[in-house]
Order: sequence, then structure tokens, then C-alpha cells
Amino acid sequence: MKIELERVAPMEIEARSFEIIESELPHPIDPALAPIIKRVIHTTADFEYADSLCFSENVVEEALAAIQEGAVIVTDTTMAMSGINKKVLAKHGGAARCFIGDADVAEAAKANGTTRAVASMEKAATIDRPLIFAIGNAPTALVRIYELMAEGKLNPRLVIGVPVGFVNVVQSKELIMTADVPYIVARGRKGGSNVAAAICNALLYMLGR
Repeated sequence: MKIELERVAPMEIEARSFEIIESELPHPIDPALAPIIKRVIHTTADFEYADSLCFSENVVEEALAAIQEGAVIVTDTTMAMSGINKKVLAKHGGAARCFIGDADVAEAAKANGTTRAVASMEKAATIDRPLIFAIGNAPTALVRIYELMAEGKLNPRLVIGVPVGFVNVVQSKELIMTADVPYIVARGRKGGSNVAAAICNALLYMLGR
């Protein structure tokens, strides 16, 4: 059996990948949202995201404005934080942070009987800068973000809600979509830290690399 490989120069692989994605999309997508949807598909090779990604009204404009104002992107995993293009983010005065491994977060979680993800969101709420949350793993983080907003302790500029899994994953995403906050949510069980980072990068690249 002879296998024919497509010859693509290393520097052209990403561009070629996006050409394939464009040709195989199951239906037309909103041009304003296309960079996000296509980058998530590029990251996952999963075309279901063309339908499962949900966006609040004017979310792209609001997210880009927050980035340009030097937003801090808070993630629930170090994996998501490591996948964000921090060099591009820094060009706009922003930074990426993850508090899940901090000693004070571990202590707070133990003292309060919560997950570290919950405690890390509470720590993030004390940051006095525009905040973007990129949640790809912990539904408890999304629920706590919702509660902190309801308590008047948090006013995010964007919530990216894409945790993956089974327990309270679907419910936590639906909860965020009922809140008065700009959101990008992957409806259903699918998601992950790589998806959270991909969405962040798609937004950053809209402003240039």
C-alpha cells in the first residue's frame, strides 16, 4: 500500500491546515467569530465546535478592548496558561496568571473545604485590573465565578467557559450563559485547557502577532 504524503514547507503547515479547515467546515460561520472557531478546530481537529461554541453579543469587541487595556488572563490550569501567547499579550500590557499551585490557595481550599480551583478564583477576584477568565478544566471554577459576580465581588470582562468532563460540566457552562457577562462557551461536555488557550490566542492574533 502506497501512502501519498502532502508536501508542505514547515512554515506553511499552519496556513495549509486552515485552508483544509475552511474547505471542510460543515456550514458557513460568522466572519467575526471565524478566527476563534477555526483556531479551536485547528487545535482539536473537531468540527463539532463549529456548532457547540456559543458567543454572547459583541463579545469579540468587548474582549479585544479588555486586552488592549492590559487585561490579566486568569486560567484554572498551568497547562492553559502555558499555551497562551504571552509575548503577544505583553505587547498590550497584559499578563497570564494561574494560582492553582500557590501555597495560599491550597491552604484556603483546605480550610474552606473547597477545590483549589474555587480558591484560585477567589484569589483572582482581588486583582484590580481588567480580568479575562479562561477555564478549561474545572467546572467548580466557573460556578465560583458566577457566585462571585452575584455577590458583587467580581466583574470580568470576559469568561471563557470550556471545561471538559462529566460532573457539573454542562451545568456550569449553562450557568455562565445566564449571567450578565461577556462569554465564550463550548456547550456540552467537550473542551479542555488546550481549547481555552486556543480561544485566548485567537483573540490575541486578531490584534496582530
